[in-house]
Amino acid sequence: MLSDMGKNNEKSTSEPTPASLSNEDNERGTHSNDSFMVPNLAGSGGLDRLVENAKDYARHATAENTNAAYKADWAHFTRWCRRRGAEPLPPSPELLGLYIADCAAPAPPAKPQAVATIERRLSGLAWHYRQRGFALDRKDRHIATVLAGIKRKHARPPVQKEAILAEDILDMIDTLDYGLRDMRDRAILLVGYAGGLRRSEIVSLDYSRDDTEDGKGWITIEDQGLTLTFRGKTGWREVEIGRGSTDATCPVHALEQYLHYAKIDFGPLFQRISRDDRKATGDRLSDKHVARLIKKTVLAAGIRADLPIAERLKLFSGHSLRAGLATSAKVDERYIQKQLGHASPEMTRRYQRNRDRFRVNLTKAAGL
Repeated sequence: MLSDMGKNNEKSTSEPTPASLSNEDNERGTHSNDSFMVPNLAGSGGLDRLVENAKDYARHATAENTNAAYKADWAHFTRWCRRRGAEPLPPSPELLGLYIADCAAPAPPAKPQAVATIERRLSGLAWHYRQRGFALDRKDRHIATVLAGIKRKHARPPVQKEAILAEDILDMIDTLDYGLRDMRDRAILLVGYAGGLRRSEIVSLDYSRDDTEDGKGWITIEDQGLTLTFRGKTGWREVEIGRGSTDATCPVHALEQYLHYAKIDFGPLFQRISRDDRKATGDRLSDKHVARLIKKTVLAAGIRADLPIAERLKLFSGHSLRAGLATSAKVDERYIQKQLGHASPEMTRRYQRNRDRFRVNLTKAAGL
């Protein structure tokens, strides 16, 4: 098989590439969404505008984080090709087989990449090839058999982040004071937890619909609770957050307090606070703030204090809020699935840490 790889790779590197695809920008990972085959249309004065519109829609075909990851994958692959005198275009299954093998077992001092990362890189490369008018057959034996061997030798169970349970979130918000910044952070933790939101979803919310161009949703505060309407991974959806049993633990009350004192009635929902802690600046928070906030309050609350600080920090992330809701909410699974926006109950169960373990004891049921 490896001899076939060498021969076919020599052939593929000598084949001419389309002129529109051989420029340096494409090899460095520039989004090929920006390269459209524009037809020759006589008298089309507005064609430039249409091309720009088409480019913009193409960029929005996938999520921003996905675009960034795919761009990094293409850049990584083309850099690998240049160092070995190979051509990334057109696609060569033999070359890609060598590439993923090197990703899994690189020469020192480089570190091997995880199986999930290698699979993601293949997805990113396949996407880029499609944008350039090529088809990459991931079932080709030169790719599939190497990937199967990598999985068999290197695959490990997925490392899941620790769930933040109900008592944990209460301890975490207790570490916050009542300055404007802490009021905002308390609302972030409670709304993120009760809504089962991703950190990117939390910071993407606006106060009202169409307040900003980069906002991906908005809020509606009602007597019974809070409704979030936003564009998530699976399209537009609504998330309902009911009022809590006390003001101290109610996510809706926490959000109302923050909005009142920050005087926010337009623009991003969760904004940066001035250095003197007295006013909101109007600038949207980064989703990294949510991750840092979770880690900071986990440490301050003494959660998992039996572990060293470095290990505790690795255990918790933005997804800990989603896993916490899925694990703590004692309701029918379908309601949790709807709240988290999952397409299947199997995905929801991945977030339910130890929730149903030993609920059914087949040992006893078998008569032992």
